[in-house]
Formats: sequence, structure tokens, C-alpha cells
Amino acid sequence: MSETSARDPRDRLRPVLSLQDAVFLVVASVVGSGIFLTPGPIADRLPHVGLIFAVWIAGGLLSLAGALANAELGAMYPHAGGDYVFLREAFHPVAGFAVGWLTFFAIFAGTVATLAVGFADGVAGWLGLGESAALGLAVATIAASSALNYVSVRWGARANNATGWVKVGALLAFGLLAPLSGAGDAAHLQPLVRGAGEAFSAGAFALALSPVLFSYLGWNASVYVASEIRDPGRNLPRSLFLGLAVCTGIYLVMNAAYLYALPVAELRETSNAGEAAAGALFGGLGGRLVAGFVLASILGTLNATVLVGPRIAYAMALDGLFFRGLDGVHARFGTPTGAVVLQGAVSVALVVFLRSFPSVLDFTTFAIVLATTADTLALFALRRRQPDRPRPYRAWGYPVVPAVYVVANVAIALGLGLGRPREALTGLFVLAAGLPCYALFARSAAR
Repeated sequence: MSETSARDPRDRLRPVLSLQDAVFLVVASVVGSGIFLTPGPIADRLPHVGLIFAVWIAGGLLSLAGALANAELGAMYPHAGGDYVFLREAFHPVAGFAVGWLTFFAIFAGTVATLAVGFADGVAGWLGLGESAALGLAVATIAASSALNYVSVRWGARANNATGWVKVGALLAFGLLAPLSGAGDAAHLQPLVRGAGEAFSAGAFALALSPVLFSYLGWNASVYVASEIRDPGRNLPRSLFLGLAVCTGIYLVMNAAYLYALPVAELRETSNAGEAAAGALFGGLGGRLVAGFVLASILGTLNATVLVGPRIAYAMALDGLFFRGLDGVHARFGTPTGAVVLQGAVSVALVVFLRSFPSVLDFTTFAIVLATTADTLALFALRRRQPDRPRPYRAWGYPVVPAVYVVANVAIALGLGLGRPREALTGLFVLAAGLPCYALFARSAAR
């Protein structure tokens, strides 16, 4: 089966994205606010230098295990929609719909809303704006990014490429210049091993993985736009692995810089590690510059998320399992305009209900764990049900690596369920709410 024939014949999105576009879609999706805002809560849950590095490495390895499975699935099915398609083909349309529903509403729309609120609050703090003005700015930010991705996927990709190069360069420069400042202390990075066993707690480690996995959210961004990537059999797996490698390297460098600048006891009390570390290393100007970079980084991640998310609604609508009209592609712009508008509207509605960053973070992470676990189970099912289907890429380490990924994600989900029951139950409620909607859409499509 050729890659052209492997495309959904109903899909009218154009394959205009290069390997660089796909890699930086992953980078722009992953590197946002997480690396600046989550190190404090992570250090609070794991107040040991070695365990802090261990949980970031564990998050990267878990994401890689998921990427290996998604690389095979995405190369097999170079369609729009990502996990919706994988679950539909592996199990049943209702499984694909349930995960697609959860991914669209809880992960992508929820992330867009969270990022918009974070960006607006930061700008409002700088300018001394009130709560109403911050709310208006969050809504305007979502509208502006949606408009950009409404009129052109290429312009959206170019914005991601630009922000991706800026992020990589600026963050690596920060990490490499930190020890040259002489204002930190290498002793903060000790001990790496001694005392780790006594400080380790499985429950605390699982809770610390929540903000870590939130910070890695977006590692699978390119699978949702697979039909728009040129030569997806080769470029889609490469985009996942290259993008994730860049992000993991950046995260480890940044954590080393933070711990060089701040002792663990101080880091665990910090709400914005990037700003606090820059202030300690380079003075007040450094802190202000990093604060500005955080806002720019959040904006870049928001744009990447706005680009990716609508492809889920578009793919479900192609099968008649979502609202009518969302399967449309603009004749001139070549974008799924109806799906873009819907995601923007849902994200604006969610902005009104957002209250605290940690609460939304754990809710989104729980949904991610459910969705990516389902993806990996789909890999096992398709290996058994469709052994002869062409696979341009085969997941390395199968079946051991994906099995470890499933077991680890189940443990994380249980840890989140016990430690954050309200957020976990909210995710399950969103998932369950999709089932009666599926029945209505399926009945309508059968007529």
C-alpha cells in the first residue's frame, strides 16, 4: 500500500508540512510554560537533587516509549486525527470517539485555555491590568491564534518554526551561561545519589510525574497532522524522535541551571523557577527578561496547540461522528475552518471556568495518561489484527517497551486518582459524557 493510498480518501487537507515543520511542531508544542512553572512543585514533592533529575528523565523515557508506539501507528495511518484513528481501527469506532472526544475537549481545548490564561495573567501583571482586562486578553489571544491557523496552515507552521528556533537557542544559552555567571553554587547539585532511597516515595514520585508529563505534553503533536506531512512514513517517526530528543535535552540543561542557581529548599518554594533562577544569576534584568521569554514561549505553545487540535474534530466529522460541517476544508486556505472555530469557542468557554494552574494541570495530565495508554494498547491490537498491513516504521522494543509504558501509565493514573481525585474524576466524567453523544452521532450517520 502506497502512502498516498494509505491516506483517507475523504481527507482534503494538503500535505504541505516538511520534516522541519513537523519537528518544530513537536518542540513548540512541548516547550511552553512547564519548564518554568513546574520545577517548584516538582521539587516540593521530591526534595532531592537526584530524584528531581530522575523524574525528568523518567518523563522523557516514558514519552519516548509512547513515541515509539505512535511512530508505528502514525506511519501506518497517515491520517488527520491521531489517536482517534488508531483506536477506531484497532477496536471500534466508539473507542476512537471516546478517546478523540477526551483529547479534543480535555487535552487540546483545555491546554489552549490554560495557556491563554497564563499568558494573559502575566501580561496583566506587567501592565497592572485588572481581572476583567486579563480575561479579555485571554479571549483575544485565543481568537488571534485561531484566526492565524484559520487562514493558513503554512503561516501557523512558520510561526511554530520561528518560536521553536528562538526557544531552543534562548534556553540553551541560559543553561550554558549559568555556570559562567559565577553567581550560583555547584554544591546545590549535590548529592545526586546519597539519600535518594530515604527520600523516595512511590506516591510522591507519581504525583511529581504529573507536572513533568504536563511539561512533555505535545510530544505526539505531529501524528494529528499526519496527512499534512510530506512523506509521513519517514518524516513522522523522525519528527517524534528528533523533537522529543531536543526537548528532553533542554529540560535537563534547564534543571541543572535552576539547581546551580537555587538550592532545593529555595526551589521548592518558587512559583516561577526560570524567573527566580535568572534573577539569582544575572540580577533583576535577567529575571525580567526571562519573565518576558516565558510569556513568548507560552504564546508559541498555544499557537502550536491551536494548529493541532482541530484535526481531531475534523477526523471524527469525516466519519459522521461529530457536528455537521466540521469536515469542511476551506477552498482557498486549505484548513479545517469549522473545527478551528469550534476549538476556539470551547477554549474561550473553558477560560471562564479556570481557577488555578495546578488543578487544571493535573486534570489535563490525567486525560493525557488515559489517551496515550489507549494508543499503546491499540498498537498491540493492530499487531494481532492486521499483521500484514504495511508498516513503514516498526516500534523498537516491541512488545516489552510498550508494555512497560502501559504499566507505568496505569501506575501514574492510580497515583493521580488517589492524590488528585477531583481532577481524575473530572477527566472520567468528560470521557463518559462523550458516550451518549456518540450514540446520537452514530444514529444520525446511519440514516
